[in-house]
Amino acid sequence: MKKILVIGEILVEIMADSIGDGFLQPQALTGPFPSGAPAIFADQAAMLGQPVAIVSAVGDDDFGHLNLDRLARDGVDISGVFVDQDRPTGSAFVRYRESGVRDFIYNMRHSACGHVNMTASVETLLETADHLHITGSSLSSPEFVKLNLEAAKRVCERGGSVSFDPNLRKEMLSADGMADAMSRIVAMTNLFLPSGEELTLLTAAKDEPGAIAELLTRGVRAVVQKNGAKGAVYHDAVEAIAQTAFPVKEIDPTGAGDCFGATFISLWLRGFSPARALELAAASGAIAVAEPGPMEGTSDLPALEAFVQSHRGTS
Repeated sequence: MKKILVIGEILVEIMADSIGDGFLQPQALTGPFPSGAPAIFADQAAMLGQPVAIVSAVGDDDFGHLNLDRLARDGVDISGVFVDQDRPTGSAFVRYRESGVRDFIYNMRHSACGHVNMTASVETLLETADHLHITGSSLSSPEFVKLNLEAAKRVCERGGSVSFDPNLRKEMLSADGMADAMSRIVAMTNLFLPSGEELTLLTAAKDEPGAIAELLTRGVRAVVQKNGAKGAVYHDAVEAIAQTAFPVKEIDPTGAGDCFGATFISLWLRGFSPARALELAAASGAIAVAEPGPMEGTSDLPALEAFVQSHRGTS
């Protein structure tokens, strides 16, 4: 099977036990949980038996080893993860407000995963990957943008493929060189997976049909628009396929989009029909939101198939 490469942050996530505003007073916390969008993506792909490697860095601390142990246990190739002796593992503290909005406190820029470490193992992964998955949350600095662009270029030159989940805030596009970098990434993207309004974030067209048509004429082979509880829609040059969401009680949405994307991409690379890949990806996202902790809902293929079977007619 084709090997996926993903580049970006590995974190621990620590969750507040109570609902409220921020972290301005002592409170009970649960965690640490393995986290980071690329790490969640990689873990879900590996759970499906897909060869997948991650390029990142962790500190030589308990948080770092927690992540490495989990990823290795689930089958992720961690040869490209640098263990930094001087910087700590990245972290994210999260608390839910009454509205469902989440407050985050991140330590990424000054942590191990905030820096690129070009080891021999990383070079090997860049030369052997069949597919590159880019997530916008990992484009946090010029050096990570540069590495993702270089990896995409190498994969494309070998006849491989690229997927892109923008996961971008509008203000990120105003950073020096970011708009140009995004345009270059889209030009190499085969499969585009925006969430909601991200569909029009990188297009001149600002309506949904126009944006999809524009992306397909720019070389994107397929667009999978993620709409959370409203489901998802697959678009290519010949068809559009809608998939409603499976009804579950939402406990923790962090990582659900990454599980969805990892499932769809893995099955797409294996030649599953778009409709079947979309259905199983929706199941993956539903299972993920029903579990506390960003990586605790990753599932293998039999579990996804059983979930779909048990929920036939309820989505």
